[in-house]
Amino acid sequence: MITVHGFSPSGNCHKLRLLLDQLGREYRWNEVDPSKGETHTPQFLALNPNGKVPVLELDDGRVLTESNAILCWLAEGSSFLPVDSWQRAQALSWMFFEQYSHEPFVAVARFICGWTPLDSPRRADLPRLRERGHQALAVMERHLSTQPWFTGDNYGVADIALFAYTDVAGDGGFDLSAYPALRDWLARVRKTPGFVAMPDPDAEATARIARSD
Repeated sequence: MITVHGFSPSGNCHKLRLLLDQLGREYRWNEVDPSKGETHTPQFLALNPNGKVPVLELDDGRVLTESNAILCWLAEGSSFLPVDSWQRAQALSWMFFEQYSHEPFVAVARFICGWTPLDSPRRADLPRLRERGHQALAVMERHLSTQPWFTGDNYGVADIALFAYTDVAGDGGFDLSAYPALRDWLARVRKTPGFVAMPDPDAEATARIARSD
């Protein structure tokens, strides 16, 4: 049995829930709320000294961190991860792109807008984050204008990785109206078998995080 330690409104955590549900694989979900300091308890730090979710834990004690590494491990041997080495490398390149050129801007803008008070000095970063985030979205749009998916010829791990925060980019102030191919791709992902949407952030938790900033 797999246990996922994660925070439901997090895109990085939702990636795992989406893939696990689409694989039809049983798992336990342990909700870990960073706003309560739950990622920095001695028990959690014993699992991940980096103090971040998600964390995948197996019953034999093995632990895996980093959302995209977990996606690849879960997808091994399934249609979600290409068998062909070139196609697999292409999928991995988009997953690295997601972590280095997409998530640091799209996801962080969403966090600042939704989880920090209106007078937070971090809001001064929003124009730069949105500029860089739009650059990443434009790269995705260019690819999607000629290809339906990011994981080779079929839907898979790279699409799941990029979908999680792109689908909620509007929460960070990103207008997706200029990206028709990207919006069509989002709609295709939502129609895949077993799709599950990211839950809305709990209003009480959002307020608590804002007060603690």
